[in-house]
Amino acid sequence: MTDWQVTAVTLKCPGIADEATVIVKSDWTVTCTGMTKYTKDRAASLDLVKRSMQYRRSLECKGLNCPTITAYIEKLKLEEAIPTAPAGESK
Repeated sequence: MTDWQVTAVTLKCPGIADEATVIVKSDWTVTCTGMTKYTKDRAASLDLVKRSMQYRRSLECKGLNCPTITAYIEKLKLEEAIPTAPAGESK
């Protein structure tokens, strides 16, 4: 079990060529601001298509199957597996 309630990181997502904040709760549920923006907002989706043409490559949000989200979750799980000393104690 985790000893934190929520953690977040803002990073450049290569799938959408934009910054996105990945939020992970202690029960491992994930929210991504990029996913919310580009899958629910039609104007943002159209902007993504325009930028795809500008960059001459396909830009699309892969939702929860995004490699960026998966990599961040794996990083957190690895950190959870490493034993750490309680706050205030030295090794």
